[in-house]
Order: sequence, then structure tokens, then C-alpha cells
Amino acid sequence: MTVDARSRTFLTDLNERWHRKALAVYMVIVVAHWAEHITQAVQIWGLGWTPAQARGVIGMPFPWLIQQEWLHYAYALVMLVGLLILRRGFVGPAATWWGISLAIQVWHHFEHLLLLIQSLTGYHLQGRPVPTSIVQFIVPRVELHLLYNALVFLPMVVAMYLHVRPTPAVAARMRCTCHGVRPAVSVS
Repeated sequence: MTVDARSRTFLTDLNERWHRKALAVYMVIVVAHWAEHITQAVQIWGLGWTPAQARGVIGMPFPWLIQQEWLHYAYALVMLVGLLILRRGFVGPAATWWGISLAIQVWHHFEHLLLLIQSLTGYHLQGRPVPTSIVQFIVPRVELHLLYNALVFLPMVVAMYLHVRPTPAVAARMRCTCHGVRPAVSVS
């Protein structure tokens, strides 16, 4: 079996027989990241901390870690890859909503790549003292990343809801068992 055939088989399995479990693992990662952003928001707006003090859950014991731009980029990349590799399992309206989430994450990923490049090179946009993304010229970083994560998360949730509760016509086209019904096996 060639490498391409093995990877195709793995991706097929991931989007068919393992799709429900893969989506569950992916959602644990997404929700854990959300918890970090929400904790940071509570620290700023609920406890009155400055953004520099508000480091989320992981950043409190490991402040040096949360300040590393590669960590934020790695998460954006994991989100992008997850959205890409799990999208083949979606059909119908769920696929449309998953695609919206993916499109927004492509931009979010680009912004993180831009931040990482600035961090690595020391050259910051418009001579700012810290790495700055494009939309950050309009929206402060904490609020911007809450917004980006919400804009990616909401269509993802709609997609997953529609995916596990498909119409009969959509369910007939699904190759996974996320909706609880095994796909019909065609005999040729």
C-alpha cells in the first residue's frame, strides 16, 4: 500500500467510521481554548486585571509560555487542520456551515502567521512595539481574539448540530454514523 493510499484510507476512516470520535476530540481542543479566552476575559473585565496580568489558566503558572507567539500560531494551525481534515464528513447544510467556519479560520490563521513572522523577525507592522495583526489596528488584541474565536466557533456549532440531526435526504448521503444511523451498504 502506498503512502497516498494509507493517508487516503486514514482520512476516509476519520471522516466516516471515526468521524463522531474525531469531532469529539476536536471539540475538546476547541472548548479548552475557549476556556482560556473566557478566563482571560473574566480576569480583565470581571476582576479588573490589566491585559498583561490576565493570562488565562495556563498562563498563570507558566507566564513565559503564554507570551510565546508560536503557541498561539500552533493553536490556529491545529484549528485550521482540524477544520480541513474533518470537512469531508459533512454534507448538505452542515457542510456549508463548516465551510464558513473554515473560511474564517483561514483568515484567523493568516493573522497568527503574520504575528509569528513579526515575533521571529523583530520587525513589527508600522513600527509598533509589539507584533500586531491587521485587524488589531482597529480592535484591541484580547477583544479581537475573542471575536475571531466566536466567529469560527458559532458556525462550527451550527454545522455539528445540523450534522447530528440531518434531514432524511441528507442522512441518506452521509457516510458517517454521527447521526446514529448506519449508512446503507450498496451492493454492486
